[in-house]
Amino acid sequence: MSKRIDVTDLNVFYGDFKAVEDVTMVIEARSVTALIGPSGCGKSTFLRTMNRMHEVIPGAYVTGRAVMDGQDLYAPGIDPVVVRRQVGMVFQRPNPFPTMSIYDNVLAGVKLNNRRMKKSDADDLAESALTGANLWSEVKDRLDRPGSSLSGGQQQRLCIARAIAVQPEVLLMDEPCSALDPISTLAIEDLIHELKNDYTIVIVTHNMQQAARVSDRTGFFFNIAGTGKPGRLIEMDDTATMFSAPSVQATEDYISGRFG
Repeated sequence: MSKRIDVTDLNVFYGDFKAVEDVTMVIEARSVTALIGPSGCGKSTFLRTMNRMHEVIPGAYVTGRAVMDGQDLYAPGIDPVVVRRQVGMVFQRPNPFPTMSIYDNVLAGVKLNNRRMKKSDADDLAESALTGANLWSEVKDRLDRPGSSLSGGQQQRLCIARAIAVQPEVLLMDEPCSALDPISTLAIEDLIHELKNDYTIVIVTHNMQQAARVSDRTGFFFNIAGTGKPGRLIEMDDTATMFSAPSVQATEDYISGRFG
C-alpha cells in the first residue's frame, strides 16, 4: 500500500520567485521522514509539492521530478486530484469541517471523490479510519456530534482519520502538533509510529526532539544564501546519524540551537 517517492532536481517557483532549489532525496516507503530547518527555508513548500497542493496558489509551478511507484507525479496528463487521493495531507491546525458531524467529517474526502457506498460500508470505513487514528473508543458513542466539539488533540486525530479514510499511500503532515498540548502531542507521535506500518509518512516539524523521536530519516533545509533566497536540502541521513554526527556544520549549528 505505501509507496516510496524519488525526488530529483526539484525546484519550486511562485511566479519569478524560486522558493526551493535543486532538492534530490529518497522518501522511503513505510517509514517516517522528518523535514527540519528554520522558518522560511522551504520545508512546507516542498512538502506541498508532494501532493501538488502548492498549485492552488496562482503562478506556482515545479521543475524536476517526483516519482512514486514508477509514475512521475508531474508527468503531462497526471490529474492533481488523483495525486491528492494517493498522497494525503494533515495541516498545522486541526481543521474539521465545523458544520459536519464527526462521522461525516471522516467520510468527507471519500464523498468528495464521488464514491457511493452502502450505509454499512460507510459505517465500517468510518470505524476503521477512526480506529486507525486511535479515536474510535473516544467518539464511538457521539458520532453525530459536530467535529468541532472535540478537543484540539482529538480534532487533529479526526483530521488524520479523514485523511486515511481515502486510503492514500502517503501521508504528509505539516507541523501536526504545533497547536497541541504535550499530552495530545504524545498521542499524535504514538499514532505516527503505528501508521508507518501502513503508510509512507513525511512530517515537517520545528521540534528537534519530535524529529528525533518519530522519524527514521531526517532532512535539513536551509536557505544558505540568506533570507529571501531559495531553500535547499543541505543534508539528509538516518535520524540517529543526523542528530549525533551530522556531516555539515550548518546542520550541527541548527540542531544544537546555535541558530534558527
